[in-house]
Amino acid sequence: MDSSANPGSSATQVNSSPGHDLEKAGEFEEPLRSPDEAGSGIIEDARSLASVSMPPSEKEVKPTSVVYSPFSLQVITLLMPASVLGTLTRLGILALCNYDGNDIFPLAWVQATGCFVMGFAVTLKDPLGDFYGPLYTAITTGFCGSVTTFSSWQIDVFSAWANTGHFHRAWIRDVVDGLGRSVFTIAISLSSVALGSHLARVLFPNMPRWRPPPPFIRHFLVVFSVVIYALTIPFFVRLNHSWRPKATAALMFSFPGTLTRYTLAWALTPRLKIMPLGTLTANSVATGLLAGFHALQATGPGSHPVSCDILQGLIDGYCGCLSTISTFAVEIRSLKGKRAWLYVGTSWIIGQLLCLVILGPSWWHAKLNETPTCTTTS
Repeated sequence: MDSSANPGSSATQVNSSPGHDLEKAGEFEEPLRSPDEAGSGIIEDARSLASVSMPPSEKEVKPTSVVYSPFSLQVITLLMPASVLGTLTRLGILALCNYDGNDIFPLAWVQATGCFVMGFAVTLKDPLGDFYGPLYTAITTGFCGSVTTFSSWQIDVFSAWANTGHFHRAWIRDVVDGLGRSVFTIAISLSSVALGSHLARVLFPNMPRWRPPPPFIRHFLVVFSVVIYALTIPFFVRLNHSWRPKATAALMFSFPGTLTRYTLAWALTPRLKIMPLGTLTANSVATGLLAGFHALQATGPGSHPVSCDILQGLIDGYCGCLSTISTFAVEIRSLKGKRAWLYVGTSWIIGQLLCLVILGPSWWHAKLNETPTCTTTS
């Protein structure tokens, strides 16, 4: 048996038994879980929702499956390429959907994509855990959490209230715009999680289930993941400088943002019963930082291109990956009732207050958005 599967290490395996290389997923004895059951089925206690971000536990997989601790090397390293891919997906969708005359605001497509994949993956958590537990965390916490972004949503809503685009419209239209971006983002996110879960249930009976990867594959994935993330630094330095503000700067800060959010979920979510404190903290911190970085773009680093590129990387990379809508949506579905609305309201109010305190004075008194001084390389 591989050393990583010994008890007391980062991964454990109860016992091993021979099996076919490929078997039908419909042979599972346990039914698939829904996103509502992500918190071990205990929706009255938000502390159980810490499991949404963590790899499957021994109770969630078969006795023959390898179980990984939340901070095992296999789990943490696989978050690296997942964060990079998630950031690239978010930036690509935003670039694709940001055009004149669009009927749907670009962030809606971003949130819908990440939440759809999240609903699919959460529903298949047990099968994914039977195959390779770190893959579940890479998809949900790494990829989906990096695609979706709570902080950009809050800035987008606040920009609608403040009419930073200087549209010729009455103040009541600003209110409608802000409310629309708030309500429809929540609705789209929850609907996308439900759609992903439904599709997983439809496709699952016909999906093949592979045996867990052998030790050399697991070791290769660790090395491969580290190499992928390490390449983001030479990409930033060596590729055409015009790509720095568009993508390469963000890729360098993607994994640190994801790791911060993952750590906060592990450390804080089990501490508060009424709502998931980890996600609330990550989203609030990211929103505050994002608002501050937007202010710095106009007042801080001057016109030095590299400084502005790094700042844009912190905005798109670190803040974008530190905050999440996909986990937020799954937690809302799991809490239900008054707790769910309290969680949504608290998160939204904190986000808007942070934008008001940090960005409001600059936009309304210093006319920050009218006098940008930070110019990225082109």
